[in-house]
Amino acid sequence: MNETGKPTAQKAQIAQIKGPALFLAQFMGEQPPFDNLADICRWAASLGYRGVQIPSNDARCMNLRLAAESQDYCDELRGTCAQAGVEITELSTHLQGQLVAVHPAYDELFDNFAPAELRGNPRARTDWAVEQLLLAARASQRLGLSAHATFSGALLWHLVYPWPQRPAGLVEQGFAELARRWRPILDAFDEAGVDVCYEIHPGEDLHDGASFEQFLRAVDQHPRAKILYDPSHFVLQQLDYLDFIDRYHARIGMFHVKDAEFRPDGRAGVYGGYQGWTERPGRFRSLGDGQVDFRGIFSKLTQYGFDGWAVVEWECCLKHPEDGAREGAQFVREHLIRRADKAFDDFAGGASDSARNARILGIGD
Repeated sequence: MNETGKPTAQKAQIAQIKGPALFLAQFMGEQPPFDNLADICRWAASLGYRGVQIPSNDARCMNLRLAAESQDYCDELRGTCAQAGVEITELSTHLQGQLVAVHPAYDELFDNFAPAELRGNPRARTDWAVEQLLLAARASQRLGLSAHATFSGALLWHLVYPWPQRPAGLVEQGFAELARRWRPILDAFDEAGVDVCYEIHPGEDLHDGASFEQFLRAVDQHPRAKILYDPSHFVLQQLDYLDFIDRYHARIGMFHVKDAEFRPDGRAGVYGGYQGWTERPGRFRSLGDGQVDFRGIFSKLTQYGFDGWAVVEWECCLKHPEDGAREGAQFVREHLIRRADKAFDDFAGGASDSARNARILGIGD
């Protein structure tokens, strides 16, 4: 109320990026404070994080099935995080999503992502992965979340380079099968009111804008098919990650803040020569140590009204993870943009109405 007792106009909420948050997957371990959810959340909060993204496959963090079935359990999870000083930003099923679609060439390697009793049984492994995603939809809904992080899996990745030449229709058939597997999952997330944010990532069939577009066509532009935007993977592919935002901002539902660098020479380039992470020309780095233009990224996401979380994902072949996490929280805070609530030239303006505008345009009576 103002002094006259009349209601005052409420200022509209301005969309802006939230953060910093931390993806916990790379930090969970056997030693305190990394061995349970309560302690790692307190640790994250002590570094200045306000949110945590939780890997749903890690029993030290959560029981996914129980979260899907019990509201009381979900309330406890949220309470544990709140008491520590953070909130849950999203759940992740990166490893389970990978298993929704696996080419046989990768069966043995990806068996590590599945329960021991399912290894060597690709059909049972896929069925388990799909069930995990359906559980994640219900768990996300119970936790009051609006977005979910995952991988698409890959049936086509071994064909990424067109040699030998691909038979006509092969790529389209591959995306049709990928869509067939994901469509019921997307529908389940739609019923739960949660977006499925695919991390656009080498090794996945959804690894760049063109492949994401093919998937969208195959799932009839499903409204829940969104993007987890991580610029580090675009640096390694030499893709314009700022133009990507201009093109796909309407589908970006999640943001991983991760740095990278690309240092090609006469010996190795994008493909890396089968070398390990330290020796590859393209490698992930802790925030601020790589080449990503984060000022440009935060500016563009703010320009387009992205109001999700800026989630630090630490992956670095050189720096200790605890140092990367501590520096990452400060890095995000320094890049968050408080959205302007007025135009910078408002001071020079005047009152306006349609009659005055008509006079200015010379179209009045």
